[in-house]
Amino acid sequence: MASHDDPLLQPYQLKHLRLKNRIMSTSHEPAYSEDGMPKERYRLYHAEKAKGGIALTMTAGSAVVSRESPPAFGNLHAYKDEIVPWLRELSDECHEHGAAVMIQLTHLGRRTGRYKADWLPVVSASPVREPAHRAFPKEAEDWDIERIIADYASAAQRMQAAGLDGIEFEAYGHLMDGFWSPATNRRDDEYGGSLDNRLRFTWAVIDAVREAVGLEFIVGIRMVADEDWEQGLSKAEGVEIAWRIAASGKFDFLNIIRGHIDTDAALNEVIPIQGMRSAPHLDFAGEIRQETKFPTFHAARISDVATARHAIAEGKLDMVGMTRAHIADPHIVRKIMAGEEHRIRPCVGATYCLDRIYEGGEALCIHNAATGPEGAMPHVIAKAEARRNIVVVGAGPAGLETARVAAEAGHRVSVLEAADQAGGQVRLAAMNPRRKEMIGIVDWRLDELERLGVELRYNVWAEANDVLGLEPDVAVIATGGLPQNPPLSAGDDLVTSTWDILAGAIKPGENVLLYDDNGGHQGMSGSREAVPGWSWSVRNGSSRPRWAA
Repeated sequence: MASHDDPLLQPYQLKHLRLKNRIMSTSHEPAYSEDGMPKERYRLYHAEKAKGGIALTMTAGSAVVSRESPPAFGNLHAYKDEIVPWLRELSDECHEHGAAVMIQLTHLGRRTGRYKADWLPVVSASPVREPAHRAFPKEAEDWDIERIIADYASAAQRMQAAGLDGIEFEAYGHLMDGFWSPATNRRDDEYGGSLDNRLRFTWAVIDAVREAVGLEFIVGIRMVADEDWEQGLSKAEGVEIAWRIAASGKFDFLNIIRGHIDTDAALNEVIPIQGMRSAPHLDFAGEIRQETKFPTFHAARISDVATARHAIAEGKLDMVGMTRAHIADPHIVRKIMAGEEHRIRPCVGATYCLDRIYEGGEALCIHNAATGPEGAMPHVIAKAEARRNIVVVGAGPAGLETARVAAEAGHRVSVLEAADQAGGQVRLAAMNPRRKEMIGIVDWRLDELERLGVELRYNVWAEANDVLGLEPDVAVIATGGLPQNPPLSAGDDLVTSTWDILAGAIKPGENVLLYDDNGGHQGMSGSREAVPGWSWSVRNGSSRPRWAA
């Protein structure tokens, strides 16, 4: 069992709210909403983390407070009264498991597009285009500002009526900090120029919200304290804003962000991905806490328990956000408490969860298929009524996961693999140093299979007799696919695949043409190994040339 003096397991008192440990999941949008409402799928996703022992789960990566702020990525509609019963059902279930629930409220400002929802004009502090969502906003006029302030207040009342434990304002890349940043505020009226003027909208919002919900309801802010951008909000001004917010007596916590998010490249620095360093902004958040002496939360690639424990033990944070880590394994706290940290399914930083929102409309995890479809696929496997003999052919990720689930259910499982080690294409992908964390998908499953007593046989090219000789009740073929070469009228003898390049089976010549009809990681990873130094020519499936150096 876990030590009673583990910093992560100590309770934290936030105003009247007692959080049972120091681990939280910060606000993010998995895009599981239906008609802008957090219905069953949304509820089950957060309830699973509550079952797993988390102290605080924050819903909604930006629930929009105004109808004129069209949702950009499945945002909840906080401006509708009908959201109240759905959120109450969610918060009640999480509360039953001892977890607190909060929500993030925002007006997206320029971070959306006008051709969504009701096609209303996008508004921001100034008419400065956002590259990511391609909006050309109009400058918010006085009646716009008055209306949006009132929208914040009414949305906060709905959240309070839903039984949530608190709210936070979103102030990075959205409307509120659009007024703060010199990059997006070019006004010459009372909302522009000096820092006092640029904060005027924020003070008006919090005053209206406090009047609506009272002083006891918890209100915090997830804010950028340094845009790390020559034309943006400086660290000096960001720290000053944090200090003013902390000293105002109107807010209850800071949730610190560093960077800007108007381009994909910039967003990568705010939400670091595979191949980037762990917890890059943790020390910065600690500086803010030291400066303000105020409750401070933070999340940015804090994916392992050791880093989270360090953040709390060293006084850098009061609550540590392990958001993508909980997408990979919602039962992190339960396993810490049971002394089973080694069994936590690791987040490998692939950020498929985020990519999947934009490509497929919903967040999914690259190696936890149960995240998202909790209603149909359990995170904890129940024991089967009858024990069966199961043979799995193939020890790639699919075969390993099949074996793990079957063994958890109590079946006797054997795995046959043609290669001399497990992993399949994941092992190939991990040979790229920038993607080496991918091997965690394989290593975690191998550890689990060893614990469960599953037999793995390597160097077995499984024929029918090999399978039938094990007398299976069920045989699962999980041998994956093969590379598909492009159709050529000539030159087939010169073609090889990224598999062969990554595995070192083929040594490329001096002149390499990479044909990439997928646009994914495969071509880029293969090219890195084929031509060290990254000087090559690529043509993708539509024959548009790309160059890299």
